[in-house]
Amino acid sequence: MGLSILVNIGLLFTFKYLSFFTSSISQIFNYFGLAPDHGMNAGSYSVSDLILPIGISFYTFQTLSYSIDVYRGTIVPEKHLGRFALFVAFFPQLVAGPIERAGRLLPQFKERIIANPESIKKGLILIAWGFFLKVVVADRLGVYVDGAHSDPELYHGLPLLISTFFFPLQLYYDFSAYTAIAIGVAHTMGYNLMHNFNKPLFATSSASFWNRWHISFMLWLKDYLYKPMGGYIVKKPILIRNVLIIFFIVGLWHGANWTFVIWGLLSAFLLIVEAATSRIRRKVFSRLGIAKGIVNVGGWIITMSYLMFSLVFFRSPSIEHALLYLENMFLITNLHINILGNYFELGLCFLLILSVQWVHFIKGNNRIHEFVINKPLLKRWTLYTSYIIIIVLFAINRQHTFIYFQF
Repeated sequence: MGLSILVNIGLLFTFKYLSFFTSSISQIFNYFGLAPDHGMNAGSYSVSDLILPIGISFYTFQTLSYSIDVYRGTIVPEKHLGRFALFVAFFPQLVAGPIERAGRLLPQFKERIIANPESIKKGLILIAWGFFLKVVVADRLGVYVDGAHSDPELYHGLPLLISTFFFPLQLYYDFSAYTAIAIGVAHTMGYNLMHNFNKPLFATSSASFWNRWHISFMLWLKDYLYKPMGGYIVKKPILIRNVLIIFFIVGLWHGANWTFVIWGLLSAFLLIVEAATSRIRRKVFSRLGIAKGIVNVGGWIITMSYLMFSLVFFRSPSIEHALLYLENMFLITNLHINILGNYFELGLCFLLILSVQWVHFIKGNNRIHEFVINKPLLKRWTLYTSYIIIIVLFAINRQHTFIYFQF
């Protein structure tokens, strides 16, 4: 197990974090005047030239979980190299998850698969829904977000606020689109992948959000890091330390940049504040007689607002960029809101957001097929045809990869 952890983390560190750490150390040396006269730039190589393999964070964690589960005795070792290779490199979820467990996926590879028309139909509907979320909704929001972040000195006030509102939605639709496609492709072949989202944008607290967002990743951290560090039965100082460590890793896992680390620690801060004040808040709300529904609405507003503002660091290429963006966001000099000059596109963005959120509220992320699959034949094919027309008319025609491919 030790060798497996060393090799997996070593490869991940080399490709994803070596350049980040060497440049950070170099900056520290420069600050104290300890930099050598001839640095790496004068050498025969550059660490930054290493090409990051797509999805390395995902399959690294997946193979680590296998080694740890075998070591713990949770699963028996897989002696068939082909099945193990298929588990590591199962193409639907290889590059952006969900992060599957060997105990869940390997047994499926041992079963005989018989073509199931209902499973194929369900899979195709999920694939189609994923394409809609990606090319019609997420990429459309991305055009506005990219424009606002391209030059935060150029814009002030409302355009930046709208972009801050759009980006969490773009991130969610983009990532859940890939997950829907991955799960759908697996369904067409007779395999079941775990669902990665459970209506996260309806969460009424930070803890609830992280239980609903990127579920496979958060469960991985809980099972293989958080519980071994003490889990939930610990004193408050240790609990705070553990949450900070976990979300430092969450931030760094998303990218080798201090902006991701700051975003992770900001997320940890809200979780810690929620946990520290939970009893006091319950007593205050009880004495004031505030209805649970009002409390939940207030919790949702605070959680989503904090998420939007913290994700400015996630989206920004540097800390300076993020701070400038946040500073200019609150300088409302006029009521001009559309930086793209097309109010139809801006209105369409809001309409699509409302439509998708309504669908997710009614059916969630994993029951989209129920809107279609049980309809009479004529209605079903009318929906299929309408859907194809919408994709053709409203898809954003630009080469834009899934955001989580870079992680």
